[in-house]
Amino acid sequence: MPFDFASVSAPFRMQPGLRALAPEAAQLTPIHPGDRAFAEKLAVLTHHADQALLVQPGFDAAPALAALMAQAAREHPQAWHEARTRLPAEPAVAACLAALSDAWRLPALLSLSFAEDFAIIDGASARIPWLAVCLPSQWSPQDKVGRHFAEVHAPVADNRLLLAAGDHLARLVTGTQRWERFVWTIVPEPRLDMHPARVGPPHWRDAAEAFFRTERQTFIPLPEARQAVFTIHVESRPLAEAIATPGQAAAVHAALASMSEAVLAYRGLSSVRGRLLDWLASRMA
Repeated sequence: MPFDFASVSAPFRMQPGLRALAPEAAQLTPIHPGDRAFAEKLAVLTHHADQALLVQPGFDAAPALAALMAQAAREHPQAWHEARTRLPAEPAVAACLAALSDAWRLPALLSLSFAEDFAIIDGASARIPWLAVCLPSQWSPQDKVGRHFAEVHAPVADNRLLLAAGDHLARLVTGTQRWERFVWTIVPEPRLDMHPARVGPPHWRDAAEAFFRTERQTFIPLPEARQAVFTIHVESRPLAEAIATPGQAAAVHAALASMSEAVLAYRGLSSVRGRLLDWLASRMA
């Protein structure tokens, strides 16, 4: 699903921003060996699997994985069938899967079949006991596994609204309703894998060469287990391509102009905000 610019608001606030999904809305996006997401995920799973595939000791992910596979079969039966039957025959994929333990081969195959990264949320404890995250946005999955929602979001700037809603959100997304939210930022490079151990400090060039990085996050609920599979679909497009209308430029301009100094620093935008605002203003004309 394309990024929804209706989620860009001013004044900018770090907030949940959840909205209910329509009954027919898809939550998964098939990818193929030629896609950037596939290539970057395969590289992470081949060379840094211990930084992407994480579980709290004793946690059983089988019910959530069954729900995720059922969702894949409902939404994309042909793509999921082909991924299971043909993808493991790809030499690079076969070598990657063979190097993983039995418990992680299915999650890795799901990760290479769909653009989304995955995590499991436990509604009873508001913790995240399991992650398969190859393309994090400047955060480390190793630091999040087994942690409470409040601990996970503690480093986020201006996080008061997020932290206050933590336990309520965990109960909400593990109920019967499906939910989604969109988040965005502007970054100086197009890569999807932005694990802090694998990406250096931002190196800004001309504002027109920046990239609009977005995430569509959804929740596949397992109400009987009081769990949900959290999906994260990361995309990155040239800013000049992503901002296609004066209205979109105006919305991003207003949001960026209203960001606090703490949020700007957290997102690495402090030094470039002025240039970005000037560029966005030119697109509003």
